[in-house]
Amino acid sequence: MTTTHTRTAGSGAPSGRTTTTYREALREALREALRADERVFLMGEDVGRYGGCFGVSLDLLEEFGPDRIRDAPLSESAFVGAGIGAALAGMRPVVEIMTVNFSLLALDQILNNAATLLHMSGGQLPVPIVIRMTTGAGRQLAAQHSHSLEGWYAHIPGLRVLAPATLADARYMLAPALADPDPVLIFEHGGLYNVSGEPPAAPEPADIDHAAVRRPGTDVSLITYGGSLPKALDAADELGSGGISAEVVDLRTLRPLDDATVGTSVARTHRAVVVDEGWRTGSLAAEISARLTEQHFYDLDAPVERVCSAEVPMPYARALEQAALPRVDAIVAAARRAVGEPAAAGADAARPRAVLGRSG
Repeated sequence: MTTTHTRTAGSGAPSGRTTTTYREALREALREALRADERVFLMGEDVGRYGGCFGVSLDLLEEFGPDRIRDAPLSESAFVGAGIGAALAGMRPVVEIMTVNFSLLALDQILNNAATLLHMSGGQLPVPIVIRMTTGAGRQLAAQHSHSLEGWYAHIPGLRVLAPATLADARYMLAPALADPDPVLIFEHGGLYNVSGEPPAAPEPADIDHAAVRRPGTDVSLITYGGSLPKALDAADELGSGGISAEVVDLRTLRPLDDATVGTSVARTHRAVVVDEGWRTGSLAAEISARLTEQHFYDLDAPVERVCSAEVPMPYARALEQAALPRVDAIVAAARRAVGEPAAAGADAARPRAVLGRSG
C-alpha cells in the first residue's frame, strides 16, 4: 500500500499559511511532545526515513534523530511489545501501527499485556503507552485496509480509546494521552488527514473524558465520532434547511463512553440517531443504543436509529465502497424517521434489512 504526500517542514501550520491540516496538527502534537519530554519517542513501520505511511511524521527524524524516531521491522507484535516494555521501564512511547487491520497482529500484546498488567500486578505496573493507528474506509484501499475496528477495542477494560475528529483534538489530545497511566489507543480516520482549516486556538488542556456537542439542536441527536462527524454535520445542515433542528454529539472518547453528555442531549431532543462506520452487528452503535434504552427509555419519543456500514467486506470499487459506508442521505433519512417525517424518495435504501443465511 502506498500513499503520496508532500513534505512540509516546521509547525502544524507552515510559515506563511493561515490554514493547517489534520495531518499537520497530529505532527505538531508529536513534535511538541518530543520537545517537552525526553522520555517520549515514536516507533513504528516507516515512521522515520519515509515520514510515515500517511505523512504524519515527516521531518521528525531529521529533527530528533533515530534514537527517538525509530523505524521498526514489519512485526506489529514485536514492536508493540517493545513499546510496552519501554513504558514499563519509565519511557513514554508513541507506537504507530500503519492501519487498524495490522493491529490484529499485535492483539495479544494489546489485550493480554498492555490492558491487564496494571490490574494483574495490583497497581504496581502501569503501562503508559500511546498506540496510534489509521482507521476507516472511503479511500479505495479494499477490504484488508478499510476496517473500523475501534469498537472492538472499546470493548476491552484497561484501555482508553480516543477518536479525534477535529483539528483541535488532533492537535491537543496527545498530551493528556501521554500523561494517562493507562494504555491509550488513538484512532485517526484516514479520510481526515487532508481536512484543512484554521490552526487550533491557543493550547488548552484537551478533554479526553467527555463528549462534545459540535452543533446544538432540539429535535434529534446525531451521535457519532471520528470520520463520520463531517457527515453528521452535513446531515444536520440538510435537516436544518427542512426545519428539523439536529444536535450533533461527537463522542471523542470511545472508552470510557461519556454517558452523561449523550444522555443529556437525548433528554433534550427525545430522539437519537447513532452514526458508526463499524458494522451494525455487535457495534459501538449497538452499545450506545442499549445504554440509551437502559438509561433514557422514558426520554425517548421514538426508537433509536442506527446508520452503520453494510455488513460486507469493504468493496474496492469506489461506487460500491461509497454505497457500503454511512452516507449523508442515510443519516438524513434516519433522522426524518425518528421525528416522524416521511423520508425522501429513494431514501428507503438507507433502512437496514434483515440479513439471513450464511452472511447473517
